[in-house]
Parts: sequence; structure tokens; C-alpha cells
Amino acid sequence: MAHPDDAEILSGGTLALLAQQGWDVVIATMTPGQAGSTTLGPDEISTVRRQEAADAAALLGGNYRCVESEDVFILYDKPTLQNVIVLFRQVNPALVITASPTDYMLDHEITSQLAQTACMAATIPNIRIEGTAPIQQVPHLYYADAIQGKDRLGQSIAANILIDISSVMPLKEAMLCCHKSQRAWLQKISGVDEYVIMMKEFSAQNGARVGCEYAEGYRQHLGFSYPQDDLLKNELAEWTHERR
Repeated sequence: MAHPDDAEILSGGTLALLAQQGWDVVIATMTPGQAGSTTLGPDEISTVRRQEAADAAALLGGNYRCVESEDVFILYDKPTLQNVIVLFRQVNPALVITASPTDYMLDHEITSQLAQTACMAATIPNIRIEGTAPIQQVPHLYYADAIQGKDRLGQSIAANILIDISSVMPLKEAMLCCHKSQRAWLQKISGVDEYVIMMKEFSAQNGARVGCEYAEGYRQHLGFSYPQDDLLKNELAEWTHERR
């Protein structure tokens, strides 16, 4: 994802279910959230937010990684893409969840593009990056919902795969509550408070679509040379609902 707390808001419940099924979870962000404070400088708030993200991942027995780009300045360029490829080669993921290709801000959209390319590029031997070796297969790639389920024009983007996260909502909420500094930032810049409540309200909207209390939505990348089987559904069949 782009920033610390994006994964918890959009896919924390699904990650919790996967962890309960025995998956190793790595939460990775493009930035450490260096812009996210009106009282601390970039280095200070980055230190705080890296720790908050690590604490959230630890609730799943998982790890946190940061690509160390900067808020607002996430670029689709060679150096940034190489950093993401390195991450993928080090982690060797079977399943990748990233941001929606269309969202309310470009940091999210560019992160989505970087993840899409890195899934394939990480397998290519002639993309040579010192200290890394190609992974053996393209990971299954899924796009989480856009924030509040809307694109930059406010139009709805409907997921067609919905995961019932009702049983793990307390854990998802606990993960999001690790990000104390982000709540303070949102209060200051936009007057938005209770972003945990906002997360639960959106999860409830998704849940209502499939008759459960809370759900998270996804779309699978099914372009040429990407895996075509639905690994997320196969692993979480008990909790998966499909909408066409």
C-alpha cells in the first residue's frame, strides 16, 4: 500500500483471516508517512509511524517493510520500481494485495501501478538488480477497494470479491488503533475524527451487499500472464462471496 494504515483500513480483516490459516503476512508501504504531522518534523513522524505500522503487523505475527518513498512524491520511475522489485524478490509473495488502480489520490494509484509491474518484473532474469534473484512465478494480484469505494470523481467502484471479516473485526480494529498519529493528523488537516468508526461503517456497507456484518472488497488482476485461478477464494472459501 501507499501509506501506513492503508492496509489496515482496506485489508486488515483479510490479512487476519489469512494469518489464522497459517499464512505469513508482510505489510509493506511505499512511504513511512513523513508528511503526516503538523507538530513533528518528517524524520520524527516517520519514526513514529514506522513503529505504529510494525506494531499493527505484529498483531498478526507479521512483519512490516517500507520502501522509503515520500508522501505526495511516489513516482512511477526506474529507481522507485527497482525498489519495489527488490522488495518482491526478498519477500517472494504468493499473493499481493495493493491499492485500487483508481482512487482519490495519486499516491494510491501509482502504488497500484508499481505493484502490478513488480509482480511480473520480479520474475524476469534479465531485470538484474544486484543482490537479488528472480522469483519463480508471478504472484496472484488483488486490488483492494478504493477509499470509501469511490474513484477521484466520486463514482462508486464495486468489488466483485467480498470477504466476510465479521469474525476478525476486533483484530482489524486493534490494528488500525495502532496508528494513533494518523488519527491526530486527520483531525488537524480535515476535521475528520473517529476514522475507526468510518472504517467500520464502510466495512458494514460491504457486508450488507452479501448479508454479513462486515466485509472487505477486492478485484483480481486477470491480465495476460498473471494467475487466473482465485487463490484468495481458495484459501478463504468459507468467508468469500462473489458478486457479478
